[in-house]
Amino acid sequence: MRQLAETISKRRADWNRLEQVIGQISAHSLKRVPAPLIIELSELYRRACADLAMADQYHLSPSMVDYLHGLVGKAHNALYRSRRFQFHYWFEMAFIYAPREIFRDTCVQVVAVLFFGLFAAAALMGYFEERFPQFAEQIIGAEQIQGLEANYREPLSGNVESGISMVAFYIYHNTGIGFQCFALGPLIIPGLFATIYNAVFLGACFGYMARPGTAGGENFLEFVTAHGAFELTAIALSAGAGLRIGVRGWLFTRGRSRIASLQEEGRRVLPVVCVAATLFLLAALTEGLISPMNIPYAFKAAWLVFSSTLLMFYFVVLGYQEPALAIRQD
Repeated sequence: MRQLAETISKRRADWNRLEQVIGQISAHSLKRVPAPLIIELSELYRRACADLAMADQYHLSPSMVDYLHGLVGKAHNALYRSRRFQFHYWFEMAFIYAPREIFRDTCVQVVAVLFFGLFAAAALMGYFEERFPQFAEQIIGAEQIQGLEANYREPLSGNVESGISMVAFYIYHNTGIGFQCFALGPLIIPGLFATIYNAVFLGACFGYMARPGTAGGENFLEFVTAHGAFELTAIALSAGAGLRIGVRGWLFTRGRSRIASLQEEGRRVLPVVCVAATLFLLAALTEGLISPMNIPYAFKAAWLVFSSTLLMFYFVVLGYQEPALAIRQD
């Protein structure tokens, strides 16, 4: 009973904070409430529901049970008082909360440096055959190399009809790589291995096909120019989201149970997963409708510059905002 009393004493801080958040949200229309405050309300609401279940299980005083019933009811009404699509909420979530969380996420930063660093190193080692003989051949494999050369031997001559049908294939294929990195991320070591493997393999392919005189090399580089930024960034984000669940949800729980920690971190990486899914979709649309088309290379290069600038603006400019500037206060 002493331990139970200590637990209740610790939980009162969350109950008081939940009442404060309910008061802040109830004072405004739901569409004017900042997205992080909605997220905090949902987390506190979930914890209050668990506390109410604990109070019922241990037959605590009727006054406390009634208090928690009322608190949970008020939180439910504040959270679900409108079922309409809240454009303002989703805008803040997508363009304020998500980029700032991604920018400050240490796991995403580590994976991004690891993935793009190994990709660049493998590309250089695959390109400079004299200094690193047989590197690309050993990484890619003879069969894969033959397939690459055969696929890009002929000039690009795609059309809109075939491009639309290929978009679905690229969504399936690209998201498969991202899902593998994300799903293995919570296991940490397998997740890092999948990230390293994909970075080295893709980099070796780029380096090998960029060698002078490689059959289909120029066509390959023209094909990957437009969609490469979206696709590679989406893979790195997926791996970073998976690693965060493993590190913060499994290893360092900060006093929470591992189940509760995994559940909470799973909710917190949702913005990262959504951004990665959006980038996979943009990569598939670009890969199906722009990359294979027989259009001037200058347009594809311009699309690369545009997509890279867009990514830098989203992750760095929007992500670097200080909380006081990023969240509008009513």
